[in-house]
Amino acid sequence: MFAFLKKPSAIPSAAEALPGRATPIPSPDLHYVTGARIKPPFPEGSETALFGLGCFWGAERIFWKTPGVLATAVGYAAGHTPNPTYQEVCSGRTGHNEVVLVVYDPNAVSYAELLKAFWEAHDPTQGMRQGNDIGTQYRSGVYVMSEHQRALAEASKRDYGKALKSAGRGPITTEVLDAPEFFYAEDYHQQYLAKNPNGYCGLGGSGVACPLPTDPASRAAE
Repeated sequence: MFAFLKKPSAIPSAAEALPGRATPIPSPDLHYVTGARIKPPFPEGSETALFGLGCFWGAERIFWKTPGVLATAVGYAAGHTPNPTYQEVCSGRTGHNEVVLVVYDPNAVSYAELLKAFWEAHDPTQGMRQGNDIGTQYRSGVYVMSEHQRALAEASKRDYGKALKSAGRGPITTEVLDAPEFFYAEDYHQQYLAKNPNGYCGLGGSGVACPLPTDPASRAAE
């Protein structure tokens, strides 16, 4: 999306980042497709996940179509600038990634299944880009909410890395970090491809299947 505006190749330091603002950018409370809440409070028993896999328009659609997912929202995370605008993020001067917040029922879809969808939906070997979308906001990232999520994310990264290597692909560049603060993107970005069915989606997977991630604790018990 509008990658031609600038093509930064490195995340700025906090001192270099834009100052941002104290007031959140206006965004809706409800999902355009399902009518579910995209802001807390979320349904009792639900869990959340946070992924960055390139242009967030197409990335969000992958997850809201996944059975067991209750709601999705797009936004910005893993940067320095508080409450950034889309234009600021695209400038490469906030450090943020375009990300998708996923609210899901763990009894209907597992975090492992969400990870499999994440890995297969994009090419995690491309560094600061996805296809023709070039810039730090298009990097691959898993932002974990718990130690359980971290263990699965790191194990799946290793396993998928082996599958990619066997297929002749390069090393995974995905960052796995504790979930940073999530800033909701502007109204028009939320569920963009439902509002604009013919809108741009630059996502393309590697074509390499990802084995369903398994909990390292379960492997150790075998």
